Parts: sequence; structure tokens; C-alpha cells
Amino acid sequence: MLSILIENMGLLCSRNKHYNEEDNEENAQTAEIERRIEQETKAEKHIQKLLLLGAGESGKSTIFKQIKLLFQTGFDESELKSYISVIHANAYQTIKVLYDGSKELAQNDRETFEISSENKGIGEKLSTIGSRLDYPHLTKELAQDIETLWKDAAIQETCARGNELQVPDCAHYFMENLQRLADPDYVPTKEDVLHARVRTTGVVEIQFSPVGENKRSGEVYRLFDVGGQRNERRKWIHLFEGVTAVIFCAALSEYDQTLFEDESKNRMMETKELFEWVLKQPCFEVLFSSIFLCPYVACAAVQISSNSVGSLTFYLLFFYILVQKTSFMLFLNKFDIFENKVLNAPLNACEWFKDYQPVSTGKQEIEHAYEYVKKKFEELYFQSTAPDRVDRVFKIYKTTALDQKLVKKTFKLVDETLRRRNLFEAGLL
Repeated sequence: MLSILIENMGLLCSRNKHYNEEDNEENAQTAEIERRIEQETKAEKHIQKLLLLGAGESGKSTIFKQIKLLFQTGFDESELKSYISVIHANAYQTIKVLYDGSKELAQNDRETFEISSENKGIGEKLSTIGSRLDYPHLTKELAQDIETLWKDAAIQETCARGNELQVPDCAHYFMENLQRLADPDYVPTKEDVLHARVRTTGVVEIQFSPVGENKRSGEVYRLFDVGGQRNERRKWIHLFEGVTAVIFCAALSEYDQTLFEDESKNRMMETKELFEWVLKQPCFEVLFSSIFLCPYVACAAVQISSNSVGSLTFYLLFFYILVQKTSFMLFLNKFDIFENKVLNAPLNACEWFKDYQPVSTGKQEIEHAYEYVKKKFEELYFQSTAPDRVDRVFKIYKTTALDQKLVKKTFKLVDETLRRRNLFEAGLL
């Protein structure tokens, strides 16, 4: 009997030892998981969320690509090659819009807009290709056809009326580089990629720091780009929470153009209404930091012993609430196109700018027109912002998305502004 009892006691001790080993292993795994979660949480706390918004064709995606080029590793060869089909499609789409537009304009003015008889066949062929869903690879022969049609006087006249059509901003750039684009060994350059136009669908994001992620003086940002067309905007809402700053892009040059998706709507009026709507979103009012465990409380944890349960440790959690109003950065984009257009196309073509009166010529008039548009957006901001939110950070920047030096300078200014805001809210300024 005694031997059986001793044997059972041995088995029990062995089992307890086995259970203790399992518990220790499980506790170690739990501790490792908690350590990783804590590390990720700390890392996330230092990442500032930026939301890039604006109507379609405002230049948001070009800004996004510039950030990748400026503050990340840029595009490797495989990424550059992935743009070949996009760039070839842009060439076909551009010449189709111009050819179809010339036929439409020729109904009222044949002498100016009718394609020459020797180029009509080329035009019909290219228009058919441009209507397809699958564009052929751009060959030297097709590039020559596009180039021939592009040089037709009627097409040049049509391009001058591009604001009445949906001629993309990249038209001149790609039409002037057709032979290079059609080279069998063609690999797009950074400039080609920046000019390439493909409508953003869904949400894309990028993480970067304007001064380098390893430098303590700089913040790390996560920038989200979303489609600007009307049918894409329903995807914006779920990104509105926890935003450090909204970067809203408005294309200065589109005051006399209509929407791609609604040709009865002026693009600048659409931008005005969209900016007004974004400003009124209540979720941009405050940010709340997450619950955290105070380390001093953790050191004084209460331990309760129980014969059956063992030892349990209870930690007190502190709720730390930081009231932080989302900052707004307005990028008045496409200034390069605006300064070439505004002296010839009246700014008051847009209903919002109907009271604009030119006061000078040349560079002075360009600057006067820009300041007028800037003031209209400033007035809209204060009219659309609730009284308890007017003290949030609001800055306006003149930008040209294709100008890498200007984009770099602008984002360093944005970084400086947001860092100063963070120091101010922490009571350090």
C-alpha cells in the first residue's frame, strides 16, 4: 500500500513538473507576444497619419509618386517597366480625344478644325485603337502615325481648345516623346512616370519621413491617397478617423474645365464644394490617444494569493486623452499650367470667380490672379469651419506636382509645421 502511495506521489510530482514546464513555456510565449505588441504600439504612436484628398485630376497621385521618389527608394526597374502599358495607353487616349474633338469642333468651323484628307484615314485608325479596352504595344509605325496626326494643323487648333474637351495635361509631353516611347528597349524614366496618368481606385499608402526615418528631429508619416472621382469618394469615410493632417489638392488651372465624369460641372466649382464638405466633417475635430499602462503603477501592482488559484497580478490602466484638432494643408496645385493659361483664359470663366477683374499684365497679373484664388479659399475655410475649430492649423502652399524641388521644399515646410504643432500641444513651445 505504501509503495503504491509513493508511486502515485511520484507521478503527481512528475505531472506537476510537466505542467509547470508547460506553464513556463506558455508564459514565455505570452510575454513575447505582449512585448511585440508593445513595440508595435510604441512605433505606431510616432507615426503621423496624412490623408491626401481632392477631386479627380487635381494632381494628388503625382504628389504621391513624388513622395516615393523623394523620401523612399524611388521606382526600381520592374516598377518603371510596369508603367509602359499605362504610358502607351495615355498616348492612344490623347490622340483619340484630339481627333474626336476636332471632328466635333469642325461641325461649326470646318476651315479651322477639319483634318486634312491625307490624315483622315490615320485618324480613324487611331480613334478605333483608342476605343479598345486592350491597347496594342506602341510600335515605331504606330508612333509615326500618331506623330503625323499630332502635327496636323486641325489637331493643334483642337489642342488649343483642350479645356473644352478632356485632353489630359500630359498630352504635349507624350506627343513630343513618341519615338522614344516606341523604342523596343524602352524603360520609362522618372519624368515619364510622373507624367503618366492612371485614375486612382481604392486606397494606396506610403510611409516616409521628410528628413529621414533615422533622424530624431523628423516625424514619420503614413500618407494615404484615394481616388478623387465621385464614385471613389465613398471609400474616403473609413480613413477619416485619427488623421493628423488633411492635405487637400486643388488644381489652380482647372477653373475653365469640366469634370471627366460630369461634363456639365465646372471642375473648380466641384473642388470648392468638395473642400467645403471635407472641412465640415466632425471626425476631423479631435484625436484620442489609446489607453496605456502607467509604469509606476505597474511597479506597485497588487498581488493576491489563493491556495487554489495561485498568484494573480492586477495592473491599473490610465486613460490618457489628448484633444488634437486635425490640421489642414491646402495645396494649390498645377501652378505651372495656371501661369501659362490665366493671361489668355479669363479667370471669371468660373462662376466662383465671376467678380475677378484683371489689374495688370505679365507676371504681376499672374501673381494677382493667384492671390485672388488663394483668398477665395481662405474665405471658404473660415466660412465652413465651426467657431471652436478655427484655431486648428491651416496652411496654403503654391505647388507644382511635377516640380520635384518644390514638392520637397513644400513637404519639409509641412513637416516643420506639424512638428511645431506637436510641441505646442505638448506644452514645449
